[in-house]
Amino acid sequence: MKRWHRISLIAVGLLLTVALISPLLIPIPPLEDTLPPGQLADPDSQFIQVNSLSVHYKTLGAGESTLLLLHGFAASTFSWRQVMAPLSEMGRVVAFDRPAFGLTERPLPAPWPGDWESERANPYTTAGQVALTVGLMDELGIERAILVGNSAGGAVAMQTALNHPERVETLILVDPAVYAQGSRAAWIRFLSNTPHMRRVGPLIVRRIQDWGVDFARSAWHDPSQITPEIWEGYLKPLRAQNWDRALWELTRSARPSDLPERLDELTMDCLIVTGDDDRIVPTDQSIRLASELPNAELVVIPSCGHVPHEECPDQFLRAVTEFLKGRAE
Repeated sequence: MKRWHRISLIAVGLLLTVALISPLLIPIPPLEDTLPPGQLADPDSQFIQVNSLSVHYKTLGAGESTLLLLHGFAASTFSWRQVMAPLSEMGRVVAFDRPAFGLTERPLPAPWPGDWESERANPYTTAGQVALTVGLMDELGIERAILVGNSAGGAVAMQTALNHPERVETLILVDPAVYAQGSRAAWIRFLSNTPHMRRVGPLIVRRIQDWGVDFARSAWHDPSQITPEIWEGYLKPLRAQNWDRALWELTRSARPSDLPERLDELTMDCLIVTGDDDRIVPTDQSIRLASELPNAELVVIPSCGHVPHEECPDQFLRAVTEFLKGRAE
């Protein structure tokens, strides 16, 4: 029996060894048909160096006020296409691609200076994205801005206002992800940072080309409005070099947020805009947020989903225009 016991232990040990080593030996096929982000640029695309990162942005209008637009998860400047021109009638409008999305540069860990968790070394953390937002304002000569953030971009906008209140005039939060964003269990965060998952993680996120379709459709109240041209706009950033590795870095960089505990510090005027059929950030969460912020107005757009600036642009623009005009009076 002892002999079979030893053989069983050896067999289990070999199986564990194979399980631990094999992910490190799996060949990772390179992405095909990818291009440097600059080669995917639109005629109105612009690029600027911010904190050693090439940031893609678009801008319209001029004036004393600046509206800085921060898109949500798996989106880009493309998501603001229907509202940028109308918003530019109220001042300068700047939309930019947050790290891991759009045509902004996707740096990988190896060349980054300093500590992995430092805000300038890792642009995929919330702290790094706040630093990038303020750095972009510095490079563009924007002293203060109205931050307009959708979903995860709304959370970044709020964190920017907490860290740099002197730079934020007001907040316009579009279905903001506040109460659940970044709240992964500790063991999941640990697993995602193992050498095994850091290697195969990009293979996992490549499946966005499959599940991303359902995710995008669930963001609209009426997904039949998503035309082939809109699909092409959503998918174009998936042709940029290293999009898969960058999206994995963003995923594993997620951390629990303290936003719900700090809402009373956001004392500036805020506008919350949500659709009444938001299946990504439930509408009730936006209603709750408006009740917990000190000075917030709430607009719920009927028959609209998670991206009212795309699906219901007229109602969205009406809400924003009335809010900003009301503040100016």
